[in-house]
Amino acid sequence: MSESYQIPEADLIIEEEIKHSRFISFLFHCPSQEVLKLALTNIRRDYPGASHYCYAFIAGAPNDMVNIGSSDDGEPAGSAGRPMLATLQGANVGELGAVVVRYFGGTKLGVGGLVRAYTSGIKQGVSQLSLTTKFIRYPIKLDCSYAQLANIEYLIAQFDGVVLSKDFAESVVLQFELAKDALDDFNQQLATMTQGMLQAKFTV
Repeated sequence: MSESYQIPEADLIIEEEIKHSRFISFLFHCPSQEVLKLALTNIRRDYPGASHYCYAFIAGAPNDMVNIGSSDDGEPAGSAGRPMLATLQGANVGELGAVVVRYFGGTKLGVGGLVRAYTSGIKQGVSQLSLTTKFIRYPIKLDCSYAQLANIEYLIAQFDGVVLSKDFAESVVLQFELAKDALDDFNQQLATMTQGMLQAKFTV
């Protein structure tokens, strides 16, 4: 499994007129289905009265086959959502959502025409996307003293880790996530900081 993948860094809008219909394609970072639903709600509000609001999303790694979805939103079956999703999957970008708004212009396009129209803006947008790398993080559990906590949290932040929880008892049990590639350097600095008392290990 790849330890990192590309995700969109900024949203993008492509607007086209195809046979008198107006197609507006939105591409955005989509780490969950909830983000897709929120984007759809906002687009419906900002672009009222459209004929269709079709969407597709991959809410995980580019090859994720579980956290994906699409909708034709009333267009003929298979003419919008599925081709949009196939275009996203072909881009090799993770956590990517797309909504295409159509204002019908009076000319019917047919299924083939709709497939081309609904994927056109996405194909253009994917080539223009500003991307950043997401490193897959793995869980770590670490016991430390109260005196060590602030320094360790600072170290986790330096390595772009994410603290998940802190349990305070006789010592502090920290649960956090770190990219696999970062573990060796993290442990070197942790050993220096704690006089070799602590070492982090992945819990998976």
